[in-house]
Amino acid sequence: MCKTKLKKFVRLDNGQLICPVCGSLPRTRRLNMLLEYEFLKPHFSFLDFSPSRMLYKKWKRRKDISYYPTDFENEFLSDYHYDITKIDAEDEKFDLIVCYHILEHITEDQKAMSELYRVLKKGGTALIQTPFKEGEMYEDYSITTDEDRLKHFGQDDHVRIYSVKGLESRLKNEGFQVSARTFSEDLYHGYSQNEKVLICMK
Repeated sequence: MCKTKLKKFVRLDNGQLICPVCGSLPRTRRLNMLLEYEFLKPHFSFLDFSPSRMLYKKWKRRKDISYYPTDFENEFLSDYHYDITKIDAEDEKFDLIVCYHILEHITEDQKAMSELYRVLKKGGTALIQTPFKEGEMYEDYSITTDEDRLKHFGQDDHVRIYSVKGLESRLKNEGFQVSARTFSEDLYHGYSQNEKVLICMK
């Protein structure tokens, strides 16, 4: 993403390839590609939840889009602080929404999905990604401590692990048309194998 010429990426302990210059992860580079070449168009109103530093800076420079970067807990660069379960925006405001690795943190995830649907324009697109597991979705609201959440969900601030079908079903319940895409590995760009993104249309 930073256009630096490298012989190779740095491989993290979890196997992901990180850029040693800009710090971009595979999912960020893939998202950048999807936005740049397919989904982000001139004159779009674009809502971006907890954007990476690189993407925040890139889209802020674009003068031909209306960019709304938001982060509720001030952990990422942002200009807005929307609560995803009660977004302070009018109906059908945004042409495009990126909601990457957000919903697994949200207890009232159906409420959040309903809000995403409400503020998305008719004909608009939401790109959604979370960690996924095979089989059934796993959630247990009796698990509340950081230690137990880390053990059960893989991170101390996660409240569930979605399956693709489980998340797809919940999004469809809110009115979205959902297409699950699976992407292949690309070592040159440092993309991961079998990365999944849900393309949600209104």
